[in-house]
Amino acid sequence: MKQLCIVGMLALGLVACNPYNRTDRTLGGAAIGAGAGALVGGVASGSAGGALAGAAIGGVGGAIVGNATTPRRYRY
Repeated sequence: MKQLCIVGMLALGLVACNPYNRTDRTLGGAAIGAGAGALVGGVASGSAGGALAGAAIGGVGGAIVGNATTPRRYRY
């Protein structure tokens, strides 16, 4: 439970990021994806190797999604 609270507080730090900055979105997505991937990989495999593999896959996937979902800044 303590680890879940720590992860939640770290994720809250990403809320302050500029949603129109592609770098912030990419890094935020990578961090969230790596955390979720490590959690799922660790639980599914029961080993540190599975957690590391999950973190790597989740980090790459999160970075791709964060980069792809950056909203356009419209100028009128």
